[in-house]
Amino acid sequence: MYFEVGKTYHGFKLIEQKEVKELNSTARLFVHEKSGARLFSLQNDDDNKVFSISFRTPPENSTGVPHIMEHSVLCGSRKFPVKEPFVELAKGSLNTYLNAMTFSDKTMYPVASKNDKDFLNLMDVYLDAVFYPNIYKYPEILMQEGWHYELENRDDELTYKGVVYNEMKGAFSSPEGVLMRKVQESLFPDTTYRYESGGDPDVIPELTYEEFIDFHKKYYHPSNSYIYLYGNGNIDELLKFIDGEYLKNFDKTLVDSRIEVQKPFSQMREMAVEYPIAPSEREEDRTFLSLNFAVGRSTDPEIYLAFDILEHLLLETPAAPLKKALNEAEIGKDVFGSFDSSILQPVFTVVVKNSSEEKKDKFKEVVFDTLKKLVKEGIDKKLIEASINAKEFILREAEFQGYPKGLLYNIKCMDSWLHDEDPTLHLTYESTLNKIKKALITNYFEELIEKYILNNNHSSLLIVKPRKGLAEEKAEELRKKLADYKGSLSEEEIKNIIENTRKLRERQEAEDSPEDLEKIPLLSLKDINPKADVLPFEEREEGGIKVLFHPIFTNNIAYIDLYFDTRTVQQDMIPYITLLAGVLGKVSTERYELQDLSNEINIHTGGIRFSAEAYSKNESDEIYYPKFIVKSKALVDKLPKLLDLVGEIVGHTRFDDKRRIKEIVQEMRSRIEMTIFDHGHVVVQNRVASYFSPVGKYVEVLSGLSFYKFLSDLEKNFDARFEEIRDNLIKVSKAIFNKKHLIVSVTTDGEDYKAFKKSFKNLYDHLGNEELELNEYDLELEKLNEGLMTSAKVQYVAKAYSFLKLGYKYTGSLLVLKTILSLDYLWNKVRVQGGAYGGFARVDRSGNISFGSYRDPNLKETLSTYDNVYKYLLNFDASEREMTKYIIGTFSGIDYPLTPAMKGQRSTINYIRQLTQEDIQREREEVLNTKKEDIKGFAKLVKDAMEQGYICVLGNEDKIKLNKDLFNNLVTVFE
Repeated sequence: MYFEVGKTYHGFKLIEQKEVKELNSTARLFVHEKSGARLFSLQNDDDNKVFSISFRTPPENSTGVPHIMEHSVLCGSRKFPVKEPFVELAKGSLNTYLNAMTFSDKTMYPVASKNDKDFLNLMDVYLDAVFYPNIYKYPEILMQEGWHYELENRDDELTYKGVVYNEMKGAFSSPEGVLMRKVQESLFPDTTYRYESGGDPDVIPELTYEEFIDFHKKYYHPSNSYIYLYGNGNIDELLKFIDGEYLKNFDKTLVDSRIEVQKPFSQMREMAVEYPIAPSEREEDRTFLSLNFAVGRSTDPEIYLAFDILEHLLLETPAAPLKKALNEAEIGKDVFGSFDSSILQPVFTVVVKNSSEEKKDKFKEVVFDTLKKLVKEGIDKKLIEASINAKEFILREAEFQGYPKGLLYNIKCMDSWLHDEDPTLHLTYESTLNKIKKALITNYFEELIEKYILNNNHSSLLIVKPRKGLAEEKAEELRKKLADYKGSLSEEEIKNIIENTRKLRERQEAEDSPEDLEKIPLLSLKDINPKADVLPFEEREEGGIKVLFHPIFTNNIAYIDLYFDTRTVQQDMIPYITLLAGVLGKVSTERYELQDLSNEINIHTGGIRFSAEAYSKNESDEIYYPKFIVKSKALVDKLPKLLDLVGEIVGHTRFDDKRRIKEIVQEMRSRIEMTIFDHGHVVVQNRVASYFSPVGKYVEVLSGLSFYKFLSDLEKNFDARFEEIRDNLIKVSKAIFNKKHLIVSVTTDGEDYKAFKKSFKNLYDHLGNEELELNEYDLELEKLNEGLMTSAKVQYVAKAYSFLKLGYKYTGSLLVLKTILSLDYLWNKVRVQGGAYGGFARVDRSGNISFGSYRDPNLKETLSTYDNVYKYLLNFDASEREMTKYIIGTFSGIDYPLTPAMKGQRSTINYIRQLTQEDIQREREEVLNTKKEDIKGFAKLVKDAMEQGYICVLGNEDKIKLNKDLFNNLVTVFE
């Protein structure tokens, strides 16, 4: 359809229209004349369509009202009065993305789907949720999602409960979380950015129901909204729907959601905050030091892109000059940085981790001296070229780890649009990039450093230091506060709290009526393709090496992945495989010094990455294939250089740089610590699998908590053990990088295979050719049942076992069981009633069935919930419509759209695991044909698995000690 600027379409006046050639899209900006809503569309041929509605929501305190509102509006609305429409959509739509996000100054509600009908359904539910939520009818929604006083009996202890309350307790448990949240407070003490939009657990209980409702009334109006459409949808029909169903019912109003600009400081501010560590942890060298600079405006496209490149140049690469200087000064054990352009005044941050407060002046001195030297002597032009190329490759490739492209463009456009600027400002990057490229012949970056860092007093030094007993002190203070409050209440008031607790529980346990459930739109099974997608795949051979070729359109990029068999490595050397992956590409080689190697990789390629994995044979956890993986990519005409660099790194790395390898060990250890805090649910899932599964045990030794302990030991005795470490890295490297048992995966256009074939010799000649023995590992399995103790204020609770060991077979219907348990039973019991941020089930082809929770205030109650899953299944009943919903929701995960690189990787892993197209098709048919009787029939499998009693919990030291009878071992994670 042809659109003309100035004309009105279904109440939307077209203000501006232009081509965005960088995204092959037509951009249109509309304003809805009656309601004042803004709408921006990016029309193109991408069938993974995205819709979102966002609101400018600047917080006025740290009660977390924007975040609690984001959760709450998705708990029932006018058209869709069920308790959790969001979950009903997750159970039964083909969405490729379904979520909501709270930022410091905005709240976004994005959805995505490839199916037109599904896309319209998702849009309808989300629009109804934001404009007509049930929060006005049911105060229990705030109690559940935000916070409430919990008291079941007169003599019980009064406590706080709530999903966001516990989510944020988890977020404030990690030192990185505390640091990240305090940076804005340190730089913007007079604006909305000083507040915690997610909610500070100490402040969340100050939020009243009246304030909550007022927030919605004030900000959730079309006049304060930003609607976004992306993809190949019919724009005319979508505008008609949005106007007719929603916007025509609203009149334009003036919403004051302005975001003030912070006046610059006359001098750098200093701020110190504390974070809790467990009584058994040490305080020395656990401090974070952070220098932060407010840099221009997010509405300046040049600053936006140039600082992204500058942050890469100074801190991201192994040879980045600022990172190098801080490492050499030994101020801390890890150095990282960030450039946050999601707020009006973007922030450039440099962080040193595992340091001490005494080193703060030295930290400042090294940062400023290094930057002054770079300005005076000039930055290496090769380094500038490398960093520009690295960012340009990312922009042009537009691969976002499988997230819909339209979602990432949505987030990017909000960085300018929210502040009343052109939404295409950061999407049309070509002219800005060309300006920045002049840095190769000018002092562009040197001048940026001088203006925005060296001569910028709008900056802060943030010190985040550990304190033993802080968590216990706060917990005691809270206990006393709540006990005093309870003591001050009359009998009538106590009865009210008990009654409110009962009413909330009653609402949570009540079933939605079939009539209400049927109001949630549902596709039919006819919308599911009965045939599984076939991933392009050809088996070839080059120089005696197996090559798996995936002919896919890749827009002139070649993805070359190498899968080396690591069974050539002896059992006692397994942890060195992951250490090797961390070292390669980050130390010098025979031909290149580190700085030059880093530059060559970034100038000529899209990146070379190293990792170690283990793939279990289809439907087995006893047989597995451990691999060392080299993932690399480049433009097709750069293939000779790419393969030459890969060959140089795997064949000729020098392991003699003691200082550099020590830095890498410290950095790897630090990054695993972050994972333990931020992804505790993954840590316990992997750990519990290692008690009973051979592949689980291997992965644990390779990269789990055992590997973390291995790194800690290396670091403690590094100087004395360096020669041994060096020799072991050489030994493991020689054992792995061999032509025998190597599989090469090539993903590129059919015609471009010739270019790979021609340049393959560049890699081939660097590899060993010995016949090496493949070891059979004998890793001891032991039922450790650990309580992993940290200072966290919440728990991550896992219970698992192998159903194959119990004589059960894998079937696709188990995936439907996973959907039902994750989005029904565990969602209701662990999250809604238990107050955890999440509860989920996992089932895989290697035979594991596991249950897990995330940021969970409970421990034994959650384990008891897992033990009762089988009872829920025995009584499971579902109508045909409900079963259809669960099956469709399961396909949302199975049919997730894959990028070309992901298709090549998926196909190769299937090949390694001996998973055939027939297996995949059979699984699909089993999912499609799942009946409620199949789900009921899994009760015995689940009961048998849970009765084996394999558990692992990561969480609060006091809570774990209180439940010590549940565990065989109590372990202090951070010593």
